[in-house]
Amino acid sequence: MIKVNEYFDGRVKSFGIESAEGRQTVGVIKPGDYEFTTDSSEVMTVVFGKISLYYPQYNEWEEFERGSSFSVPAKSAFKIKVEQDSAYLCEYGI
Repeated sequence: MIKVNEYFDGRVKSFGIESAEGRQTVGVIKPGDYEFTTDSSEVMTVVFGKISLYYPQYNEWEEFERGSSFSVPAKSAFKIKVEQDSAYLCEYGI
């Protein structure tokens, strides 16, 4: 079954699936600043555009472009900033 997710007044949308390999979503993000929380660990891969991730322990942002990935631990919050329409693949529990 495909699950549709919508956040931040429709500025972030994703389609999710579950398979034998686990749970994944493919999504799009409009420009803006966002904060998400996680239940499980996540690996996000930028499919198109750029996504910046905020590291609070260093008080700095790191930019991730097409083909690059970042990991987010379970039971945490993370901030991202997007300056152009972007797309991502998110894999959960990895």
